[in-house]
Amino acid sequence: MNGFEGKSAIVTGAGKGIGRATAIELASRGAAVTALARTKADLDRLGDEIGATGIAVDLADNGAARAAMAKAGAADFLVNCAGTNVLESVLDMTEDGYEAIMGINLRAALICAQCFARDRVAAGGGGAIVNVTSIAGHRGFQDHMVYAASKAGLDAATRVMAKELGPHRIRVNAVAPTITMTELAAEAWSDPSKSQPMMVRHPLNRFAEVQDVAKTIVMLLSDDAPVVTGSVIAVDCGFLAV
Repeated sequence: MNGFEGKSAIVTGAGKGIGRATAIELASRGAAVTALARTKADLDRLGDEIGATGIAVDLADNGAARAAMAKAGAADFLVNCAGTNVLESVLDMTEDGYEAIMGINLRAALICAQCFARDRVAAGGGGAIVNVTSIAGHRGFQDHMVYAASKAGLDAATRVMAKELGPHRIRVNAVAPTITMTELAAEAWSDPSKSQPMMVRHPLNRFAEVQDVAKTIVMLLSDDAPVVTGSVIAVDCGFLAV
């Protein structure tokens, strides 16, 4: 895979999980990373480890999201990793839960993509976006109605972005991970009685690690995927195949 020397990337949700792993992977390949996250301590840690420029922001705030992207400035790549969830059933869905999930998972991603794309077009075009969605946008999971809607919405928005931004040579793709072993997920799925019924639906007989997803994201950003756009790549250990 080609290196990223001389290139710059903005990664949202970079403080933890897939976002953090992606920031580290990009930096290891030579990219200058601007990391967006809510927690300053997480950003400081990334700064110490990979020299990332950190911007502390709550992306649920539309104005703050736009200001953070303006502060980040023009970049070659954008990775929309920021995400959240509130477990609520169809019957128990609340307006607060809906707004919290949609505000981060969908609206913030669209705002960041819009800001990024406007800067790229002004700079003459080129570049790439990867949106992080989920297999929950493709299969029904208990208590995940709004989360699933937000991720399916981002899948659909990815295809629209690819169509509209393609003439400007901006590629846009998404990755849809399965259960990914972040610190929180590892704790949540540590009980075999919970994890095994899900595990048997994965042909590789494992869940994804954050590095697995990060490497796929980096591949989609790279020149090794020059004509891949409008795709949603399942990073799912085969889950959607069976």
